[in-house]
Amino acid sequence: MFHIALHATVFFKEKEVVVIGGGDSAITEAIYLTKMAKKVTVVHRRNELRAEKINQEHAFSNPKISFIWDSVLEEIVGKNVVEKVVLKNLKTNVTSEVKTDGVFIYVGLIPNTKFADVKKDEWGFVIANAKMETSVKGIFVAGDCRVTPLRQITTAVGDGAIAAVSAERYLEEL
Repeated sequence: MFHIALHATVFFKEKEVVVIGGGDSAITEAIYLTKMAKKVTVVHRRNELRAEKINQEHAFSNPKISFIWDSVLEEIVGKNVVEKVVLKNLKTNVTSEVKTDGVFIYVGLIPNTKFADVKKDEWGFVIANAKMETSVKGIFVAGDCRVTPLRQITTAVGDGAIAAVSAERYLEEL
């Protein structure tokens, strides 16, 4: 998952963009993008959204958002910039092209944490305290693989700084 809200204002002002996904992350991003984009097309592999009802209502009532159902992203096409996406309808197997200036992919997040023998939540995200300390002394965590209410580059960088300082202090105490 990658959130580029700060850059979206510059790169996608009055442009047409595609959001891939139907969960809360995809739909909240689609709604946010309507603040600068001319048109937002949400592509979802099912025929209904998985997002919270309130987010669905906001998206469905937004005239800048349109939906392509039962479809998946096959290809992003462009030479130096994104020009179009190739979509495949899962019910008909027919492919189609949609002209777009940008693609935002929000198809879920599965943390790659199986290698770490630390305490995790039911989805596999690592549990840590404010110092980024895990359940195992000397192991620290940062970024999207930890339990956090916000998954953005800026918060991951902040986590990394906290984890680095905490690890340094831990080593000094040894």
